[in-house]
Amino acid sequence: MASDNVALVPYDPAWPGLFEQEAARLRAVLPPGQAIGIEHFGSTAVPGMLSKPIIDILIAVRSLAQAKAAFVAPIISLGYVYWEDNPATDRMFFVKGMPPYGEQRTHHVHVTEPDGEMWQRRLAFRDHMRAHPEEAQRYAALKRELARRHAADREAYTAAKTDYVEALYRRMGLASSVPTTAPDGGLRTGRRTAPN
Repeated sequence: MASDNVALVPYDPAWPGLFEQEAARLRAVLPPGQAIGIEHFGSTAVPGMLSKPIIDILIAVRSLAQAKAAFVAPIISLGYVYWEDNPATDRMFFVKGMPPYGEQRTHHVHVTEPDGEMWQRRLAFRDHMRAHPEEAQRYAALKRELARRHAADREAYTAAKTDYVEALYRRMGLASSVPTTAPDGGLRTGRRTAPN
């Protein structure tokens, strides 16, 4: 049986290319004109950062309501599972390869509006890590320790990063008005729509 444990690996220079390949697949199936931006974010988008080997993709749309009506079937057709009852109402979330629907997560797709907190903060986090290698090293050390402590509990691993991430956002002038988790997202409980 496949597991969904936290397993960090050294940075792989193939990750940007894997993002580009998947972004091209997404562009090919999404309705024309609705995706106004597709970005690679998360730790796999930061050169040198150890990471779970999951490509995080952030898609900006003009209207989340329109995306909810038009994006689910095309993205599922690429092998993703959709988290229908995501409590974060400002985004959509899809996972490719998640057990029990697959062997191992390979991609996360988040869909949101460009003026939303997710688009603004997650890309700023990525850019900050790219521009500040010493901060990236501190974050990598924290991730390594938390992965050791929470190897079998993805939710605990993600939650344990929250204090560090929120403190960094405050230093960047991007304090949240709502509680958030670390910048990699996660599929927890609730209804899922999976590929056939």
